[in-house]
Amino acid sequence: MKNRYSQIKNLKRVAFSNTVDSIVSLIIISIGITTLLTLSKWMIFSANWSVVSINLPLFLFGSFPNDQLWRPGLWISLFAIFSLITILGPQWSWLRKSLLLLWISYGPLGVFLLAGGIGLSSVESQNWGGLTLTILLTSCSAIFSLPLGIALALGRQSTLPIVKNLSSIYIDVMRSIPLIAVLFFGQLLIPLFLPVGLEIDRVSRAIIAFTLFVSAYIAEDVRGGLQSISRTQKEAGEVLGLHPFQITCLIILPQALRVALPSLTNQAVGLLQNTSLMAILGLVELLGVGRSVLANPEFIGRYIEVYLLLAAIYWILGTLMALIARHLEQQLTLEKKDL
Repeated sequence: MKNRYSQIKNLKRVAFSNTVDSIVSLIIISIGITTLLTLSKWMIFSANWSVVSINLPLFLFGSFPNDQLWRPGLWISLFAIFSLITILGPQWSWLRKSLLLLWISYGPLGVFLLAGGIGLSSVESQNWGGLTLTILLTSCSAIFSLPLGIALALGRQSTLPIVKNLSSIYIDVMRSIPLIAVLFFGQLLIPLFLPVGLEIDRVSRAIIAFTLFVSAYIAEDVRGGLQSISRTQKEAGEVLGLHPFQITCLIILPQALRVALPSLTNQAVGLLQNTSLMAILGLVELLGVGRSVLANPEFIGRYIEVYLLLAAIYWILGTLMALIARHLEQQLTLEKKDL
């Protein structure tokens, strides 16, 4: 409470330190209050939210079979539960140690629940959509792109010329190509390189394209973290008699990832937002559902309601990612102090 009071006091001192600052602050506050009141009035009295209530299952689950909606519903609920546990911080040590494993298994669990198998009926990927598909694209791409990005960052700092040059070429090429071009490549050209009889569904192709693209940016973020670690850390590991692989995995890489965590969070939020590009390529994720709903003659002209809902969902997901990353950063800082 005392810290909160001091923060408010500092804010008042900065915002109203002189006449000019006071006038500017009052103008900004007035504009903000007016905008908030106008938006609230429109949302309560003028907006027609039937376009949302009628199509809510479509926004959440796409065209998933009605008798199987519990599967994507369970998966989305697990995302909310995992996020809440991570943000609040579990009290049990075993659960705290298992959080990383839970998040790693979240993507494969989603594929199992959506695709089916071992007691679950099969559902084609073309029926996946809405918020479910958006979270699936984000989680699976993040799970695959992080280790690939770390490997590329380590490869770029390798002493082997061929490994270093190949990693550098891959990173530079992928960072110079627009994401939409990579997604077009994934959807249209990947099938041409596959053997006859082997097919990859469109969702898997999108995950591959996102993974290849995002990993190049993650590699640069991790490389920045690696460069921030002093050489004395490596020398200390050598003095202890550790193998170079052990030094990298146990000493250098954990510290580098701690430094790169804010940048990695930014990449994760950007990946979430970039999944909306798949609406251009025919996948009916969250934005694609919005476009298909607005194409219905019954809901023509309800653009504000639909896009306001989509903006709120993206904001909630992005905020959850930021809060999870902030909590993780605080935990890593506390562990570092304890050491």
